Amino acid sequence: MPDVFANITSVPKDMLEVVAKVLETRAAIPSQQEMLRDYLSQIPFPENAEVLEVGCGTGPVCRVVAGWPNVVKVVGVDPSPVLLAKARELSDGIAGMEFEEANGKALRFDNGSFDVVILHTILTHVPEPEAILAEAFRVLKPGGSLGLCDGDFATTTLQTGPNDPLGACTGAFVEGFVNDKWLVRRMSALAQAAGFKVQPIRSYGLIETITPGLTMSWVDRGADALSAQGRIGSELAEALKAEGRRRAETGSFFGYMAYAALTAHKPG
Repeated sequence: MPDVFANITSVPKDMLEVVAKVLETRAAIPSQQEMLRDYLSQIPFPENAEVLEVGCGTGPVCRVVAGWPNVVKVVGVDPSPVLLAKARELSDGIAGMEFEEANGKALRFDNGSFDVVILHTILTHVPEPEAILAEAFRVLKPGGSLGLCDGDFATTTLQTGPNDPLGACTGAFVEGFVNDKWLVRRMSALAQAAGFKVQPIRSYGLIETITPGLTMSWVDRGADALSAQGRIGSELAEALKAEGRRRAETGSFFGYMAYAALTAHKPG
């Protein structure tokens, strides 16, 4: 089952509504907010900085960056008009923000248009991520900065022990929603190959136990994927979802994934 984000424009609207909800749920998690603020704090935003986020989705990162010191303009691009409509709705009233439909591998902007480019949890979902990085390098001003963050999906787990049935949900979720689960391990090398001068990579983690939100969606999406593929019946899929919720209610739920981020700059 291919990564839905790799062909987001062909995804049915009802699934896009689920995607939009997941993006906003993730953005509201305190550890995700802390991670974003931490790696943004490593970027030297110049005075009157103009920032581009590629693959902005519903715009949660753009909304944070719009309020960052020295930032006067944020442009978010995404190939999905449905997600962009939600981004515009959620950013209504925030000054200095623009959203437009675009493929991150072929941006309309001139060379050296932006002071900062953000790639937040996009490269794991993109075939040929080198093309995204090449465009980010091109549209950055000499001396401009890149903020790059993604999940290490090879670490994704819902298991609390060997042979845990929720492990099947994790596997199906990653298979269906991620293009390259190992990408974070090559992230620094990919950025360097694109011409960036890279700072040391920084590690983070998402863990949910008592009140799972994002990681509970892994249970649901994984179980639905297993059922859609005919690997299990609908009754077993519902039983897996029920088991996830039973664990949440009894305090025995565990969901985890590592994240990593780096900052880099285009030589001036």
